[in-house]
Amino acid sequence: MNHRKRRLLTAGITAAGVGTALGATLLIGNTQPESDNGRTVRQEAVAERGRTVMPFDLEETTHHFDPTKTGGVQDVVADQRDDAKQVALIRTHLQQEAKAFGRGDFGDPAQIHGDAMPGLTELQAGYERIEVRYRERPDGATLTYTTDEPALVDALHDWFEAQLSDHGDHAEAGH
Repeated sequence: MNHRKRRLLTAGITAAGVGTALGATLLIGNTQPESDNGRTVRQEAVAERGRTVMPFDLEETTHHFDPTKTGGVQDVVADQRDDAKQVALIRTHLQQEAKAFGRGDFGDPAQIHGDAMPGLTELQAGYERIEVRYRERPDGATLTYTTDEPALVDALHDWFEAQLSDHGDHAEAGH
C-alpha cells in the first residue's frame, strides 16, 4: 500500500487527499468501543500517555500529518493562533524531538504509541538516512522528514498513519 501512496503523490494527487483516504481506510472496520467523548479506548489511552510526554494541551492543539514522496511533514499547531503559551510549548517539544530523532531516539513516540508502532523499528534503524528539519510557524512548529530511501519513506508513511489513527480528533491529515 505504501508504494501505491507514493505513486499517488507522484501522480499529482495532493497529500491532503491521500491523507483523507488513509484516514478513511483506518476507520473502516474499526471495532474498538468508543468512550463517552467519541474516541476509541486506544485513543483515550494514547491521549493519556501523550499528556506525560507532550507538554502542550492536546485539547488546545492539533497535529497535522502530510505524507510526501520523500517523507513527510508534521505540524503541531495551537488551535487558537494567538495562544502564546501553547505555541511556546509546541516549539520547545518539537525542537527536542527533532534533536532526539536525529540521534535515533524515538522513545517519546514509543512511550505514547507503543514499541510495536508501525514504522518505528525501521525509523530507528535508518535514522542516519533521514533528515529531520525543525521550523517555526506563527501558530506552532513543523518537522519535515526527508529521505531518498523508498523503504524509509514507507516507514514514515506508516508512522504517520499510526499517529493519525491513535490521536483521533487531536490529529488531521494534511494542512
